[in-house]
Amino acid sequence: MRYRGDLTALILADAARLSALRAVRSLGLTDCWIAAGFVRDAVWDHLHGYAPRPPYGDVDTVWFNPDRRDAAWDVAIGTGLSRRLPQFDWSVKNQARMHTRNGDRPYRSVADAMTFWPETATAVAIRLTDDGLLEVNAPLGLEDLFSLKLAPTSAFSGAKYAQFEARIAAKGWLRRYPMLRRSILQS
Repeated sequence: MRYRGDLTALILADAARLSALRAVRSLGLTDCWIAAGFVRDAVWDHLHGYAPRPPYGDVDTVWFNPDRRDAAWDVAIGTGLSRRLPQFDWSVKNQARMHTRNGDRPYRSVADAMTFWPETATAVAIRLTDDGLLEVNAPLGLEDLFSLKLAPTSAFSGAKYAQFEARIAAKGWLRRYPMLRRSILQS
């Protein structure tokens, strides 16, 4: 996958993000990743020439286990991560239950769930393997992320397009990252 090496090098050089990745790896959860802004902002900061900085906002920890759908699991995991690394604002979500909140068909994995997220550049997750390598989960690729392209996923290019636009405004991305360019998916 194009840009995988660039992403890997960028994250492995970031001590703060590595500490979060180590904490999540230690949980031993199935299909478990850190995703979204944790990855996206690191890339966009780098491409804008900003000095490395800690994750902005929450640290989205996503996992998939259909046998652990109760939200109490996510709360307990998040509490444990907060005790271990209180400098991060942990957000833990088992993607096996998130389809209900989002009005989608049931997801089959974290990768499948990410295809229903609002932006292609946000649908990227990473994790550390047991041997310390970085694994990338990007079902929609890394091209939009590294091209500074704001594009909706196919799930948000139709009836949910207004939600995509609202997120751009609410997150202040165009102000924080002036080189971003907006685009829509071709149907």
